[in-house]
Amino acid sequence: MQTMEPKGATGQAELLKNLRTAGGAYAMFIDGQWGAAADGGTRELVNPANGDVIAKVAEGSQADAERAIQAAHDAFYKGPWGESNAQDRAKLLFRLADKIDEHAAELSRMETLNNGKPLRETEYDMADAANCFRYYGGLATKPSGQTFDVPAASQTMVVREPIGVCGQIIPWNYPLLMAAWKLAPALAAGNTCVLKPAELTPLTALRLATFFEELELPKGVVNIVLGAGPVVGHAIAASPLVDKVAFTGGTKTGRSIMQAATGNLKKISLELGGKSPNIVFADADFDTAVDYALFGIFANAGQVCSAGSRLLVQDSLHDKLLPRLVERAKKIRVGDGFDPQTEMGPIISRAHQEKVEAYIRAGIEEGATLECGGQRPPGELGEKGNFIEPTIFSHTKPGMKIVQEEIFGPVLVVQRFKDEAEAIALANDTIYGLAGGVFTNDIAKAHRVIRKLRAGITWINTYHPTYNEAPWGGYKQSGIGRELGTHGYDAYTEVKQINVNLAVEPSGWFS
Repeated sequence: MQTMEPKGATGQAELLKNLRTAGGAYAMFIDGQWGAAADGGTRELVNPANGDVIAKVAEGSQADAERAIQAAHDAFYKGPWGESNAQDRAKLLFRLADKIDEHAAELSRMETLNNGKPLRETEYDMADAANCFRYYGGLATKPSGQTFDVPAASQTMVVREPIGVCGQIIPWNYPLLMAAWKLAPALAAGNTCVLKPAELTPLTALRLATFFEELELPKGVVNIVLGAGPVVGHAIAASPLVDKVAFTGGTKTGRSIMQAATGNLKKISLELGGKSPNIVFADADFDTAVDYALFGIFANAGQVCSAGSRLLVQDSLHDKLLPRLVERAKKIRVGDGFDPQTEMGPIISRAHQEKVEAYIRAGIEEGATLECGGQRPPGELGEKGNFIEPTIFSHTKPGMKIVQEEIFGPVLVVQRFKDEAEAIALANDTIYGLAGGVFTNDIAKAHRVIRKLRAGITWINTYHPTYNEAPWGGYKQSGIGRELGTHGYDAYTEVKQINVNLAVEPSGWFS
């Protein structure tokens, strides 16, 4: 492993100058206004690469969440947004996408400062976020609904209408991109939104709110509320004024949100955890398989719900692939995201770093072989930042904690299999079903295996590329519903049946 010493974000004050302040902290955006938390609460944000405090933001309470929910409710049911047309919504989303493109360099640096990931990753995320808004801007005006030939002189049609007030709770691993995944389809369909960014990474969401302000979005249509999940997130999930809640994050929290949502039986979309298998058969292209095995787990330091955290390797290839994998992993450049040579950044927080390290200790205690990594980098990087070296375990068993539980860090577990049947059995042997990959030059075998994987997102001879046009979500305890694509748009709509009598005359049913 090569380490890059922290460089820091030059001109930090200049980078954050466009954020609005109130009460001595960066403010929330509620009902078209910027303001401090109702109780004056604040939170310090820390750069995970070096431990420096980078900003102070408002820390919202239940009262702030309720005020935002009421604003969204009024904007939908009393304001002009409820009567908005698809063309105007499309124009807004296109202009928003242009704003993101225009400020992409600023946004990517802000996200690297707040989240820690390398600039080359945040730059890609900004482009992807802009494309998401642009995709749903285009989708907003496309044909939808159905008509039916029915008996008698009647016309029956089905239309889609917005659900209403949508509460949206997003994680810290892709801050702006996850905001785009939630906001773009919701706004395209005509809903109003209460967005709660992760408490650790709210900066780019707040910058996004300044764009809404500049574009003169009607007040209350989008509200950005900061604060802790158990406080603000719970208030959103439990509120009777919220018609839908969409959450991306851990499975345990997803269960809590699902329970809170039962109060008014609101619609829910849950994109939760994963322990995804990446299956490499002996006939796979060797260099391609090694490359994507690394990318599948060490991109974003493994802090990806769909990470290929379990590498299943066929017996006859295992002893050739494992040494090459370890050799490559040790060369990954770990460091500050602002260093152009950095290939893998830090863990988001000290608490999460310690959680990942506890899993590494558990793997050793359970008898797995630690092939590389498992430590903090030496020197200042490891002392001040939340870094963990790229880590690989071999000689694992299916029942091990590191094989069954989502670690959400740069930790790969390698499993061996004999044949196609065993590969499928091992791949499906977890409570999760988010993603999975297959590497083989036998395309028929690839399709056979993919069809047997109990997972919602799959790849053949690649891993991780995703597209706004295709649905995202998982089987089993990896979630409920789908985001992105037309499925993601439909998830923010209600379906209404309309029957029209074309022969307006008494039915004669009663004498």
